[in-house]
Amino acid sequence: MAQQETAPVPVLSKKTKQPKECFLVPPKETKEDATKTRKRRKKKITDILAKSEPKPGIPEDLQKLMKDYYSSSRSVIELEELKLPDSCFLKANDLTHSLSSYLKEICPKWAKLRKNHIEKKSALMLIICSSASRALELIRLMTAFRGDSKVIKLFAKHIKVQEQVKLLEKRAVHLGVGTPGRIKELVKQGGLNLNPLKFLVFDWNWRDQKLRRMMDIPEIKKEVFELLEMGVLSLCKSESLKLGLF
Repeated sequence: MAQQETAPVPVLSKKTKQPKECFLVPPKETKEDATKTRKRRKKKITDILAKSEPKPGIPEDLQKLMKDYYSSSRSVIELEELKLPDSCFLKANDLTHSLSSYLKEICPKWAKLRKNHIEKKSALMLIICSSASRALELIRLMTAFRGDSKVIKLFAKHIKVQEQVKLLEKRAVHLGVGTPGRIKELVKQGGLNLNPLKFLVFDWNWRDQKLRRMMDIPEIKKEVFELLEMGVLSLCKSESLKLGLF
């Protein structure tokens, strides 16, 4: 009886302990590994954007974006027609300028141009950015340049299209700051005539909270290119309009 009681007890306890250790260890390792790899992947994306040295935009960047955007839907001949002439580009911001100092550099005769501009439903200069809040910030940043120029906000937030159409019909405007979608809509509705436009400036280098530049946002990029096709390209080719990348 003593042999039967003592012999099976240690054998069973050894068998039950061993598999518990084997099954508990691997899941812990795989879960830790999975979370570590997930964390690493997330860090890589943000670190590259946050730590990479900012490179100022150049005209070739816009040309390349246009070519890539239209390459699948346009023929070779059409792509050539969409190409902006090099002569239409002004000196790009090298990231050392404030908005006012950049505008003064690309348009040193602004005071004279402004005095001679009397056409309604138009603007001498348009500054295109990604959002309403950024447009308001840009208007504040250009105080030293604009002086007593008439400025209009051209974005959709809290402002109806018809309100902007009436403002443009009422008086001559020198500066317009806004989003490509709203500017495009005003052109489409006949509220904004692009022919008197002399300067079109893109808020190219600024990044939002997600570290995106305006042309990194698909819907903004789409609206910019649609706007370019609504008369901007032809004005650039006729050399009456100049483009700037701030």
